[in-house]
Amino acid sequence: MATYRIAEAAELLGVSDDTVRRWIDSGRLAARREAGGPAVIDGEALAGVAAGLHEAPEPGATRSSSARNRLAGIVTRVVRDTVMAQVEIQAGPFRLVSLMSREAADDLGLEVGVRAVATVKATQVSVDVP
Repeated sequence: MATYRIAEAAELLGVSDDTVRRWIDSGRLAARREAGGPAVIDGEALAGVAAGLHEAPEPGATRSSSARNRLAGIVTRVVRDTVMAQVEIQAGPFRLVSLMSREAADDLGLEVGVRAVATVKATQVSVDVP
């Protein structure tokens, strides 16, 4: 299972390190320390917070941008059948959904809580694992 340090979690959620620490202190986000090391956050727990964190922006509220956009985020849901997979990524305030072959999703190791980068070009969304 993927784990993230506080700074990595903050980057994925689009908030400050201090906000993540406050969420840990308040119990909104679970973290643990292994062998006295830095605090780490379970990827699946982080995905749960990410999915509920941001409302979708109003249509037209965001700037127009290049077709080569790369949006880093965290996988919040993966639905597989025998041939295809539906992968949902929360990248800041944006929820992205990609349909791909099951084989591609398996090869990339896409599971809830894994960091992924969605590349948006025209009507296609490509997913990479950094």
